Amino acid sequence: MGCWPGGWLQEAARAVGPGGRVVGIDRVAIDPPLEIENVFALEGDIEDPHVCEHILKALGSRCDVLLSDAAPKLTGVRETDRAAEERLLEAVESMIPQLIREGGSLLLKLLECPEAQAFQHRMRDAFEQVKTVKAKATRKGSSERYLLARGYRSPAPAGFVPEADGSAQ
Repeated sequence: MGCWPGGWLQEAARAVGPGGRVVGIDRVAIDPPLEIENVFALEGDIEDPHVCEHILKALGSRCDVLLSDAAPKLTGVRETDRAAEERLLEAVESMIPQLIREGGSLLLKLLECPEAQAFQHRMRDAFEQVKTVKAKATRKGSSERYLLARGYRSPAPAGFVPEADGSAQ
């Protein structure tokens, strides 16, 4: 998610090899298109409620790793920027159960703000391991960091009630 201009797509394609599949989405088309057989670049907005269907169709199944380098266009107005970051995080969060397979991972760009901290806290309930990391290439003073979450745990189906001994009813 947030795959323009295409560098993450190229790195992901190298990581998964020719037997894997990489699907990217961004509001801006990759131009020129990448000529990599197992890479599919979609044009769309991750805040669109129907975008998940397009991603799943291109993937063919849920993914092992969800990468999000998406970030809002910053205006310099703190409240506006924080609201945009929150909408973006909520859009990604709503897609996680549909896109990531059980045991899968998430790597997501965050901008330092209370909304990102709340998102990180919620991810602790959904993944076995959650931590934040700062890329070596990040500019000094930047509020940009990445959330790395491993071991996705699908939410329990509605009506699921574990018994005291750990078995399900």
